[in-house]
Amino acid sequence: MGKLTAISLFSGAGGLDVGFEKAGFETVFANEFDHDAAEAWRINRPQTAHVMVEGDIHDHIGDLVAFRGADVLFGGPPCQGFSVAGKMDPNDERSQLVWLFMDAVEQVRPKVFVMENVAALGTLDKWKSVRDGIVERGQVLGYRVSYKVHHTPDYGVPENRDRIIIIGVNETIGDTQRFYERLSTFRASPVTAREAILSAGKFGSKENPQTCTANVSLASHPVMRRSPYAGMLVNGAGRPIDLNGIAPTLPASMGGNKTPIVDEVSLYDASVPNWFETYHAGLLNGTMTPASIQVPNTIRRLTIKECAAIQTFPAGYQFSGKKTKQYKQIGNAVPCQFAEAVANSVRIAYMQGE
Repeated sequence: MGKLTAISLFSGAGGLDVGFEKAGFETVFANEFDHDAAEAWRINRPQTAHVMVEGDIHDHIGDLVAFRGADVLFGGPPCQGFSVAGKMDPNDERSQLVWLFMDAVEQVRPKVFVMENVAALGTLDKWKSVRDGIVERGQVLGYRVSYKVHHTPDYGVPENRDRIIIIGVNETIGDTQRFYERLSTFRASPVTAREAILSAGKFGSKENPQTCTANVSLASHPVMRRSPYAGMLVNGAGRPIDLNGIAPTLPASMGGNKTPIVDEVSLYDASVPNWFETYHAGLLNGTMTPASIQVPNTIRRLTIKECAAIQTFPAGYQFSGKKTKQYKQIGNAVPCQFAEAVANSVRIAYMQGE
């Protein structure tokens, strides 16, 4: 079998790419609009940095015909137009990029295409016409197409992140069921958030420098839930992390108050309850109030390296630009371990036979 070739669109810093590279695919064309994300993609791939074409994909659709017949075309068109965290505007220009992805499929005619996006695209009635339209467009182009929302912790990712995968398989080589059968074999239990964070190295060290200096301050009117890891106990959108479980979804807008919060003491000593559990209990039983409590200096926000570890980027993976841009590159990425499971399933099901 010769080398397996891949086209990477809306590449970002390369989360999906890591998975396909580990599965044995060689990227022959990549595209990313954001300069810092494109630079991060190149930094981590010095041998193939030249295949990254930076700029608006509208300007390069015609270039893709040169790669007709590639084994796979993959990418995650910007999701802000579909995300429940955004305005969910069907007229958002970013919502239209899924159709540009399908234009690329028409140009390349790959054996398989894989489109990733937020779970809302796969679940909300508001986007049913978009889902149906993608399936219909793929069928017109000669593909069997299906989609499913996946809970990435089921594939070993220590983060509460759900994503839709839309897969299209050239009707001459098989159906999509083979993909799902293979993907099920890659299910795995994630490590705890504690294990993932500790893998990044000691906080404040050269290996894992402090990169977020935003203060953690208590909300004067906390929004209470049964769990101390829900509701809103602090100002800003950051949430405390249950170190014995998995991390909350890392947002693209990290870098300040939206970066999840960790208790350093409990991080290094699992026998010590998370400070937020104690504070939450005190609020419930009336022994504590926000005004009477000072946040310990051991309560902090996550570093870039720790966020990358939660998103299962390989150790040493580099990001580019200002700190907020680096956090954004991580938050926008597909978790690499999930991407690898998807890529291996594509390879096994369609590229090397049964």
